[in-house]
Amino acid sequence: MKSRFDNQVVIVTGAASGIGAVIARHFAEDGARLMLSDVNEEQLKVVAEDIAARGYGMPKVKAGDLSKEEIAGDVVKSAIDAYGTLDVLVNNAGGGIIKPFLEHTPATLRTTIDRNLWTTVWCTWHAVPIMKAKGYGRVVNIGADSVRNGLWDHAAYNAAKGGVHAIATGLAREFAKDGITFNVVAPCIVNTPQVQKATLMSAQALQRFVDVVPMGRAGEMDEIASMVCYLASKEASFVTGQVISVNGGSTML
Repeated sequence: MKSRFDNQVVIVTGAASGIGAVIARHFAEDGARLMLSDVNEEQLKVVAEDIAARGYGMPKVKAGDLSKEEIAGDVVKSAIDAYGTLDVLVNNAGGGIIKPFLEHTPATLRTTIDRNLWTTVWCTWHAVPIMKAKGYGRVVNIGADSVRNGLWDHAAYNAAKGGVHAIATGLAREFAKDGITFNVVAPCIVNTPQVQKATLMSAQALQRFVDVVPMGRAGEMDEIASMVCYLASKEASFVTGQVISVNGGSTML
């Protein structure tokens, strides 16, 4: 039986842990050939080896700081060198420094913007010409539901993720006739290892982020990955320029 992403080449950024690692596993299970990237090279290799140990093809890995244009370009080039093409880009690299706005420093503000927005900008800038030339592509950004509901302590993070949302809508219109779609998956709080660790340190502080979710729980990483894979598939050919929240109802249209 043919899998959904048979022979397709998929780049997943921020793939060394958490949501990115789970997204990578979902694509592997659906037959994709993977290029994984993250700043954490050692953990990136662990994720790739785990995927291979499950009986799927060994992903290629390329570590580096994707907020640097030349590094992002090298990741895309490495995927082309390895596989000859590119079909899907998942801009998952990120990570927020969550704190009250006036407690931020210039350094933490720059880091938040770099991790979330510039990684997306540069990877997309390098990937889209490849997709345009072949007349097909899927770009899925990982945004944040907090952009829509204004969570406490998320102002700087939302500045970055708001840009991640906005670039997708602009590009969706610009390349609508080139066979490329651009969409965003916007999660609420997600049960990642990072969140689990933070909960052990201060369960009460994190509970307020769960309290805004009508379902009364954090999202699971598999729930986020499932939506990413749908938007990256051929089935979603008429879905573009959308910010789709996977959020247990914390914002509703």
